[in-house]
Amino acid sequence: MKQKQERSGLKNHLLLAIIAAFLLALLAGCSTAGTEAEATAEQEETKQPILIQGPMPIEAETFAERLENVEIEESGSTYKFYIGTVDDYPVIVSKTGKGMENAAAATAIAIEKYNPAAIINQGTSGGHDPELNVFDIVLGERTVNIGSLKTGDRAAGEGIEPTEWKPMDVMASEGSAGEDPNAEKARYYEGDPELLAAAQAVKDTYTKGKVVEGTIGSADVWNNEVDRIQWFHENFGTSVEEMESASVAMISKAYDVPYLAIRVLSNNKTNDGAYNADTAIANQEYVYEVVKQYISAMPHE
Repeated sequence: MKQKQERSGLKNHLLLAIIAAFLLALLAGCSTAGTEAEATAEQEETKQPILIQGPMPIEAETFAERLENVEIEESGSTYKFYIGTVDDYPVIVSKTGKGMENAAAATAIAIEKYNPAAIINQGTSGGHDPELNVFDIVLGERTVNIGSLKTGDRAAGEGIEPTEWKPMDVMASEGSAGEDPNAEKARYYEGDPELLAAAQAVKDTYTKGKVVEGTIGSADVWNNEVDRIQWFHENFGTSVEEMESASVAMISKAYDVPYLAIRVLSNNKTNDGAYNADTAIANQEYVYEVVKQYISAMPHE
């Protein structure tokens, strides 16, 4: 009888040990699953977003409407950020406002606040190349500030001669650019090769015009004089002009963030191409495809 009781007690101890081991394994599994879920969530949160910029509502809101899980943040009275996802990857659309100063400020704010992996500045532009038509898209192989100029020396009464004005590189030195002979040149900012590759990879999806690489000129000036436009085209190699990209390129370079400008021709004075507001929507639809391609080509852990 005593032996039976001992065997029964031993069985109970073994059974309890097995149950305890099972429960520990189950808890460990739950803990591991929870840890993995937390790690995945943390990884999603720490992904650097892609920043898409558009100066005016018509140049930003079409893309913003394509985002999922959108939240809106504002900085000051001008700068608006639509924070969401594309293909489960974080993407932010920034309405920068028009002009070089607004674009530069919105870029610096976004870099400091959101730490983007890449920046695409996109929107409309005026044509400088007579071979380009309304709805054609220019990928910014280069971007240049065409408003940074140094005039010739002329006394009172000697008139104004814009064709003698020289480019001025304000980033050439920390001294006076006006006195530095090395500053008498245009500074070109190169488009990021990986962003350019993504844009080239999907250019066949765009059917409303050509997609070409070129030089985008920027300034807080609206040029309507065809001879002046041709002067920029010949002396700076500009394909189009607008009012934001070069300042964004400068800030992006200062922070070492990959950058590309993508601009659609909304008009072209050199070949009588009339203004068409629908170009802003067409460009955003193309840029959306560029972003999806760029995301798909990113390394995944």
